[in-house]
Amino acid sequence: MAQDNSIVTKVTSSHWGAFEVDVQDGKIIATRPFKADPNPTDIPQAVPAAVHHKLRVARPSIRRAWLEKRDRAGRGDGDYVELPWDEALDIAAAEIDRIRKTHGNEAIYGGSYGWSSAGRFHHAQSQVHRFLNKIGGYVSSFGSYSTGCAQAIMPHVLGTPFLQYTYDCQDSWQTIADHTETLVMFGGINPKNAQVSMGGITEHDTKTWFDVFADKGMRCINIGPQRTDSVDGCDWLQCRPATDTALMLALAYVLEDEGLTDQAFLESYTTGFERFSPYLRGTSDGVAKTPEWASGLCGVAPDSIRELARRMAKTRTLITLSWSLQRAEHGEQPYWMSVVLGAMLGQIGLPGGGVGYGYGAIGGIGKSMRAMSGMTLDQGQNPIKTQIPVARIADMLLNPGVPYDFNGKTEPYPDIKLVYWAGGNPFHHHQDLNRLHKAWQQPDCVIVNEPWWTATAKRADIVFPATTPYEREDIGRSSMDDYLFNMPQMIAPQGQARDDYDIFVGLSDRLGTEPAFSEGRSGEEWLRTLYQEYENRSDVSEIPVPNFDQLRKQNWIHLPIKNTSHTTSQLARFRQNPREHALKTPSGKIEIFSETIERFNYTDCGGHPMWLPPSEWLGDASDKAPLHLVSPQPGDKLHSQLEAALQDVEGARPETIVMNPEDAAKRGIETGEIVRVFNSRGACRARALVSGDIVQGVVALPTGAWYGEAYDNIDKNGNPNVLTLDVGTSKLGQGSSAHTALVDVSLL
Repeated sequence: MAQDNSIVTKVTSSHWGAFEVDVQDGKIIATRPFKADPNPTDIPQAVPAAVHHKLRVARPSIRRAWLEKRDRAGRGDGDYVELPWDEALDIAAAEIDRIRKTHGNEAIYGGSYGWSSAGRFHHAQSQVHRFLNKIGGYVSSFGSYSTGCAQAIMPHVLGTPFLQYTYDCQDSWQTIADHTETLVMFGGINPKNAQVSMGGITEHDTKTWFDVFADKGMRCINIGPQRTDSVDGCDWLQCRPATDTALMLALAYVLEDEGLTDQAFLESYTTGFERFSPYLRGTSDGVAKTPEWASGLCGVAPDSIRELARRMAKTRTLITLSWSLQRAEHGEQPYWMSVVLGAMLGQIGLPGGGVGYGYGAIGGIGKSMRAMSGMTLDQGQNPIKTQIPVARIADMLLNPGVPYDFNGKTEPYPDIKLVYWAGGNPFHHHQDLNRLHKAWQQPDCVIVNEPWWTATAKRADIVFPATTPYEREDIGRSSMDDYLFNMPQMIAPQGQARDDYDIFVGLSDRLGTEPAFSEGRSGEEWLRTLYQEYENRSDVSEIPVPNFDQLRKQNWIHLPIKNTSHTTSQLARFRQNPREHALKTPSGKIEIFSETIERFNYTDCGGHPMWLPPSEWLGDASDKAPLHLVSPQPGDKLHSQLEAALQDVEGARPETIVMNPEDAAKRGIETGEIVRVFNSRGACRARALVSGDIVQGVVALPTGAWYGEAYDNIDKNGNPNVLTLDVGTSKLGQGSSAHTALVDVSLL
């Protein structure tokens, strides 16, 4: 029979958007942008090489030392034994059963990060949590590395879960374009970061909106250490890392000192300003928060601070904060202080005014859609109520039974014997990876579902090869997007890879919970079930969608759910009637001073926002570590996904570190040279890029490069998390402190 060499082209969706895929002879050979995307990302270009890469996990693999003698101290070193699926599943199920019967389900930690696929059914986080819930539960985590600190502090201040506020309660891009005159961006708004979004982002339009802002004459001010944290044409106010709170306090001081504070707003809509004001003026601690005081900390000239404060008071001003600001020691403070500053301006609740968070952090924030709930696999109920802050996993593994503080409670860390991870790579995004490597030796067993031999897979005892989104069918739908996709299976599973669902069906069958987990459905039957529920809800909402088989044929549709007019936000309703629409805070108002937080009696997060210097910043730099490291998201991929393909691209590794010309000249470093970045925690290689677009004393090394071998003296790929500090933001938030790190750089 003659072989069919024709090219088949279909569209699929991903966390970085929709794109066309060319398949020939069972291989993905090329990708192209989706035609409806005004600013498509280049990320999909890496898909063919990554999917067919030699670093794919080909067969079920068990670490030899663990298989033969249950060794747990050698994770990250040694070889693996490939076994047939049935044998590997038998061994894994027996170990899971032993641990839950011997130590209880509170000895199981269910790790996942939710970014493995934009599909609604083959969502690894939902799959692993459903599996673990059906076998008796697991220790779970609170928050995310991206926003965990904000998720803890902001409900105390605004009374709304932070992500709900971010996605549902903020002004849309259209409202900003119509009303905002001054856009003050602490940490910038970066279209690079907006390339990606949970569940997919089809039309990349962040840069397009900035073109609209420029045409309307809006003044956009990027405040931070890098010019490139916002689009060209924005004013750049050079601010040192970790000092945004000090700058905000100085802006607030000018408002008070010059009679520009909206006292009527404070009296009607806030509580506690009288407790905060003595700190601002310096009567409580002897330090007035003047522009001169702040300038010595943040590097912004006093006159520039005064000019900005006056402009913010005289124009419709929106203050925005990037998510990165709360990923640092005392990350609660800039987020809280931004609300205080917005309240003093009196513009919270006005269209195009007040405060906003995460614009540009991911795509979709700023888009306004009619509510249309998506398809979600029911994870079931978790009988185990123990939960840790997501960024405290190394602390948990190293300190079983040791009490820790979090958001007003003191609990002991659980004693974890089994880690099951599916849909994520903690050895990419966790801080101080050398410390995490040590912590990873503690459990009795680590099981991972993973398509590639990542650093996490290399530190697992049992590795199950998982399919990529291109080797299975799914449905793509996000509440922040107005497209609906059938994500067709493009190619057969590579090697012996199986869907996460089928892996968990196999384990559930051996553990006696298969009927509860699968409910008797195949993967396709689950897709049809979830889609039918979605179709039924769309009928109630009077939003037409095709049936499942029609969507398969069409591949995708554009849903008529985009709001093009201004919508009234939660804070706008609160402003209109603060009694009827009271906030869900103890006072029903914006809490400038929080009695609740004050009662926690934390030394690192008091009853009102304040300037608290972190343990590592330029104000405390030394000859051994004189440079402040920031570790932004990469522009060439999502987190560490598709990194396998970049291993083979000339010049892509090690990762690029951006340095100010003066810092580079002192060290004899030029663009393109390979350097060593180091501190007391570790070292990595990087490729230098000398640029005036970064503040002197600051270096920027993106995350995402795969962590190297366990015992390397230097990480060869350039992962900044061998350098970052693994401490909580505070006892209140316990978030990631990724941007609290001092380093030095030298020629290698």
